[in-house]
Amino acid sequence: MGAEWSMSEWLVRAWETGVFDERERAVVAGRSKGRTFDEVGKALGLSRERVRQVQSGTRKRLVVMADMVQDNWRERLHTMGAGVATPRGDFAATLGIVDHVLLDELLTAAGLSAPRTWAGPLRGWWSADPGALGSALRRLVDAAPFRGDDLGRAASEAGLPAGLPLAWLLSHSESRLALSPDGHWVRRKARGRDAAYLWLLETGRPCRAEELLAPMASTTTAAVREALRRDDRFRQIRPEGTWALVEWTHLRASTYASAVEAMVSVVTESGPLSRAQLFAKVTELYPVTPWRLKQCLLSDQLGETLDGFVDLVSRGARPFEEEEPVRPDTMAVEGEVLGMRLPVNADILRGSGVNVNTWLTWRLGLRRAPMSRTFTTPGDHSPLVVRRGTSSAQISSLRRHALELEVTDGCVLAVLLRLDDGTARVGHGCVPETCPARRAPAAVPPAVNALEMKDV
Repeated sequence: MGAEWSMSEWLVRAWETGVFDERERAVVAGRSKGRTFDEVGKALGLSRERVRQVQSGTRKRLVVMADMVQDNWRERLHTMGAGVATPRGDFAATLGIVDHVLLDELLTAAGLSAPRTWAGPLRGWWSADPGALGSALRRLVDAAPFRGDDLGRAASEAGLPAGLPLAWLLSHSESRLALSPDGHWVRRKARGRDAAYLWLLETGRPCRAEELLAPMASTTTAAVREALRRDDRFRQIRPEGTWALVEWTHLRASTYASAVEAMVSVVTESGPLSRAQLFAKVTELYPVTPWRLKQCLLSDQLGETLDGFVDLVSRGARPFEEEEPVRPDTMAVEGEVLGMRLPVNADILRGSGVNVNTWLTWRLGLRRAPMSRTFTTPGDHSPLVVRRGTSSAQISSLRRHALELEVTDGCVLAVLLRLDDGTARVGHGCVPETCPARRAPAAVPPAVNALEMKDV
């Protein structure tokens, strides 16, 4: 048979003549179009298992006949499929045949299968290592972000073959990459920070958080700062407060992570210093405002000696304590209950810590930093945590309360903290007539009214 027919001629004759019956051809054709065993079986009135058996038997007969026509076809196909992914037509050319429906059966018999991607098996492409394409796509994701016109270069460096339907793969709903509004490729789960990276890279200079609002599609500068602080590609330039890329080595960079760290280092090396001497030395190492330097003294590592110098608490200095700040109108205390009203904003709704007046931490006894106090809440809610830092105070874990109370941006949360037993309650604190959620404030704790905070 091999002397009379070429591989291409044999495949056509085997398909068109009576070598395979009508049912076998229907099963092979359906499977080659990507239909499942169940779908093919439903069309032919067969069970799923029967369809599998028919395809398997057809493939075995096909392999026996193919061996009679061409001796080393398996080795040739397997060698060609050793890469990440190879298009079906290239295999047909290797065997010198037309791109026939039976080719899928030969490729499967040679140990090849469709490459796996986040969009599922990639039909029309084959590989001896079906996971290799997924690995190459992950390398492409790891290379992000990159400009839109750099996609071809990035794909090539990731090991993706030319001709791959990359646009379709990247636009799929399960793609790990997304196209930004300005036409650049960013990671779907880090699109805001990736957009900021590309913006800074293109701008070529440090930018304020306000300038990054639009590229990051963010609503507040606080959200911008929080996102950039979590990403080690960015650093903040002090005392300007602008944001730059860590890779910009031409910018002056401090070896200290914070002003507190710089201050503790100076005191550790120089011994007790007056405030003026300390502030001057720290400013040389870590440019920062005088206000921030005063706040750093509240660190639990620093204190004051008997003769008024700044030294380490570990060396016997008495810790600095904050003087009582002015109590804001949004906070009140009655007996062992402390109440406050907090405006609902994007930080609360996404679960970020919310800055509060430092009078709260002073009243809770958190007069140095870092310190915190936890208040348990009813049910299975996470406890509320009040933290005192050297420059600010925060309360966290309000998101779930906000979601259950169905408050929206612009509403008010009423928070009650019991100082005697460490418990907390959260309610909807809006005035009904002005509530942005347009409903009566449900579940407001009665104690809020007892604090006479109705008009706050």
